Amino acid sequence: MRGTSGNLSVVLSRDPLLLAVTASGHDKGELTPADVVLVDAQGAAVNGGKPSAEAELHARVAALTGAGAVVHVHTVASVAMGRREPGGIVFRDIEMLKGVGQPAHDAEVPLPVITNSQDMKVLGDRLEAARDPRMPAVVVAGHGLYVWGDDPRQARHHTEVVEWLLELELSAPRDGR
Repeated sequence: MRGTSGNLSVVLSRDPLLLAVTASGHDKGELTPADVVLVDAQGAAVNGGKPSAEAELHARVAALTGAGAVVHVHTVASVAMGRREPGGIVFRDIEMLKGVGQPAHDAEVPLPVITNSQDMKVLGDRLEAARDPRMPAVVVAGHGLYVWGDDPRQARHHTEVVEWLLELELSAPRDGR
């Protein structure tokens, strides 16, 4: 993650929902325990500190999907593809789809793209309406990518796979594959 952009979370408990979320404005490559804030199901800090502005969305993704970890990145490919394909991106016949648990052939796997909002409730509603169970990710147009997994390792793995798929689509000619 470049600079202080993006954020990470991991679910610590389900009932009640409690997440550890990266604090706002910290370099994710140099995190310490002081750079993590505990938040509740609404994304509100429970132990002081200032969580990422997107903490509420992390909590919503965890509640909706059952994910154990969420990664949010602002990558060039996700921002560019979100602008290029505002109606969503469909992947087909790509071996790398196996990395998100999907078949590599004879299947279409959509990656939803949603319109950005600074209101996390609105953004969460859009994510909930658009998400597709075949893809553990959603692109926020002009902003970045939210990806999730059962645990931090899987969430990172899914992020790498989805970002690879986006980079491939970004580099492909627009009139065909």
